[in-house]
Amino acid sequence: MSPPKLDARADALQSLADGPGDREAKAQRAVDLIRTWGPYRWAGLYDVFRTEIAVIAWSGPEAPTYPRFPVAKGLNGACVASRKAVIVQDVARDPRYLRTIGGTRGEMIQPVVDQAGSVVGTIDVESDRVNAFTDRDAGLLAACAENLSWLWRADGQQRRARLS
Repeated sequence: MSPPKLDARADALQSLADGPGDREAKAQRAVDLIRTWGPYRWAGLYDVFRTEIAVIAWSGPEAPTYPRFPVAKGLNGACVASRKAVIVQDVARDPRYLRTIGGTRGEMIQPVVDQAGSVVGTIDVESDRVNAFTDRDAGLLAACAENLSWLWRADGQQRRARLS
């Protein structure tokens, strides 16, 4: 992806911080944008708590099968544990896979890391195709995580403190 296009997308995500609505409404607008930027049939933003991972907002044909699940489960859990992106080109071949929606073949999760180095959230995108993700997708989601970090500050920190 060309730098000007990536910059425009980063600006779009940053601009949501000062837009109308509460945290969930802003997260919904962000995930709707992210889903349109790649071959993503489904996209979700998640909070990471001490013992669980919980969806904030999602965009796609159906709600996630598990809106909350233990922090050590699934590909999201692997992402949190490693503090690195997890890209699985064929979920049928990965025993860590925890179903989000039926028909998923590929899944990619990008951690959102706070200033202290803790994973506070994840960005999850899914495809109905095997081998759907490229280096472009990895770069895009890394930029999205960086430009959406505001979503996990302030209001997000208060919310995590209440739920942890």
